Amino acid sequence: MTVTAGIDVGSTYTKVVIQASDGTTLARAAAPTGFRLREVASDTYDRALAEAGLTRSDIRYVIATGIGRHQVDFKDTQVTDLTASSRGALHLFPRTRTILDIGGQTMKATRINELGQVVSFRLNDKCAAGTGAFLEKTARYMGYAVAEIGPLMATSKEPVPISGVCAVFAESEVINHLSLGTPPADIMQGAVESLTSRSIQLIKRAGPEPEYTLIGGIMRFETMARSIARSLKADVNVPPPDVVQFVAALGCGILGHRRLAKTAAAAGAVLA
Repeated sequence: MTVTAGIDVGSTYTKVVIQASDGTTLARAAAPTGFRLREVASDTYDRALAEAGLTRSDIRYVIATGIGRHQVDFKDTQVTDLTASSRGALHLFPRTRTILDIGGQTMKATRINELGQVVSFRLNDKCAAGTGAFLEKTARYMGYAVAEIGPLMATSKEPVPISGVCAVFAESEVINHLSLGTPPADIMQGAVESLTSRSIQLIKRAGPEPEYTLIGGIMRFETMARSIARSLKADVNVPPPDVVQFVAALGCGILGHRRLAKTAAAAGAVLA
């Protein structure tokens, strides 16, 4: 069995997937990225290998992606997040044509073809109000942990509007709502709907086409996916909660097998 590894060194979390040639994921591991990118990439890789019962010598090919991909000194090659996410999403949902990826610091809308090649894309990386970090910061300001965001939003009765186009202004709105006695659940849901509005605008700029696949850590919260589906007036694909954050790393693992197959085929052609 041939085994590859995909490493996604994101701005918030570093994710690793160990992928077998039969399409099976043997292990996954994640850790906060922090500021020691080389160290966290290496440590998270070793944790994933330990979970799979493998060593580094068992891995035939390593591909890195994410903002810190250049810091992975044991990689064989690197690809952009758009390429990695496209391959991972297409593997999970073969009819995917539009991908929305909301991470801790960026939001990306990508349209791909049936081969998983990027046709068009749009990014929102200029302001935290359009990223998952905005939701997490809103929750922390109100005294809630990230793990409590989902249950909190589930109790919302009447979400309040958060219309600020900048994270600083949006935070001021949150503070104002709290001072007026607005329930935290309604503020949190209002933040979700604000993020949804920004994501729909980004998707439209990318030239949307069904099927839609939603990925990124923020999609662990079912309310977020439901809000986007409602605004799109369309069904959406969402990977399971334990996979949704690992799609780019998964894509790298899959690409590793493709690279090995091409190398083998080229070698066979030369030998023949």
